[in-house]
Amino acid sequence: MFAIVFMKKILTACTEMFLSLGFKSVTMDDISKQLGISKKTLYTHYPNKHTLVKACVFHFFGYVTQKINTICATADNPICELYEIKVFMMQHIKNEKISPQFQLQKFYPEIFTELKEKQLHFMIDCVSKSLQSGVAMGLFRTNLNIPFIARLYFNGMMGIKDQRLFPPETFLHSQLMTDYLEYHLRAICTPKGIEIFNTIESHQHA
Repeated sequence: MFAIVFMKKILTACTEMFLSLGFKSVTMDDISKQLGISKKTLYTHYPNKHTLVKACVFHFFGYVTQKINTICATADNPICELYEIKVFMMQHIKNEKISPQFQLQKFYPEIFTELKEKQLHFMIDCVSKSLQSGVAMGLFRTNLNIPFIARLYFNGMMGIKDQRLFPPETFLHSQLMTDYLEYHLRAICTPKGIEIFNTIESHQHA
């Protein structure tokens, strides 16, 4: 039990460091100092940085998917759901100049590929259910091609994290998330859905 708690403590602290400083710049020395443990102890649990990065990535993925599932189960409607997810994700943007996805793709391509596959399956399922619910509630257009829209939404969410397309010197990721969500909703909402969208927007800017 102690070992499980201790490893979770390592993963939580390391994930925070990776999100704040990037996967490349954080060393095993930095991590051992931050945790107040010896490198020998750290290597006992994680024999190399690659193993630790992978553990952190999927630890964080599990945390995020759990939170999103909770939001989806409790939100008033699919539009509120998307806004609550956006707010939750923005809370984890530690450094606008650091793109964990970009660094992961560059320095740990195998981990990135595996993560992207898991993200794809999760988001296609989650977004498809959200779209179906929105159509049933009269908030989204009835003629939506749901499999297409779900994949398009996933592709766009991945795309706004690409620093080659959206260099951080020009684009803040938090603003990109806001702009992309508006772009998405205005494309699929009915007039009833737009009313809810406008109400949420007015409250956010009040």
